[in-house]
Amino acid sequence: MSYVHHTILVVDSNPDDAHFTTLALQRVGVISPVRTVCDADQALSYLAEHGDLSDPEKPAPVLMLLELQLSGTSGSGTSGLELLAWVRRQPVLKRLPVIVLTSSRDAGDVNLAYDNGCNSYLVKPTSFNALLVIMQSLVQYWLSTNVTPELCPAAAELAQGEPGADAAPQNPAL
Repeated sequence: MSYVHHTILVVDSNPDDAHFTTLALQRVGVISPVRTVCDADQALSYLAEHGDLSDPEKPAPVLMLLELQLSGTSGSGTSGLELLAWVRRQPVLKRLPVIVLTSSRDAGDVNLAYDNGCNSYLVKPTSFNALLVIMQSLVQYWLSTNVTPELCPAAAELAQGEPGADAAPQNPAL
């Protein structure tokens, strides 16, 4: 099965991990755009540019794969958890499915990720074959089986003003 018209945003500061994640997605049938950014600042820029749901030329992603341990190239130091919390405060993005795909097995990280609104927490495997299995399950569930809500709340909700929505975070705290 091939999955089209489903832009996936991969946020990972490790270029090898990002490459293998993208390759695994392609191998399991994702032929639509997979966009990779290496830190929270690039993710914020991408989401700001592609968050206008009225522009079909720049659609918002339907899924974000997020590494918690981002080592920012821009020096902002913004973590994956801070990015996740920011996404959840944005009226247009708050329903975006965010899957944490990280190397951390720490129970504190798991709990914080869910507290900040992740939809799933997956630990990166050590082999490519295991990554293929994870990506196959992930893609099957999130792009085929799962019924997703509209990404943006109703216009009336936005017109009333959404508490907690804010501009892109300033360095380093969101």
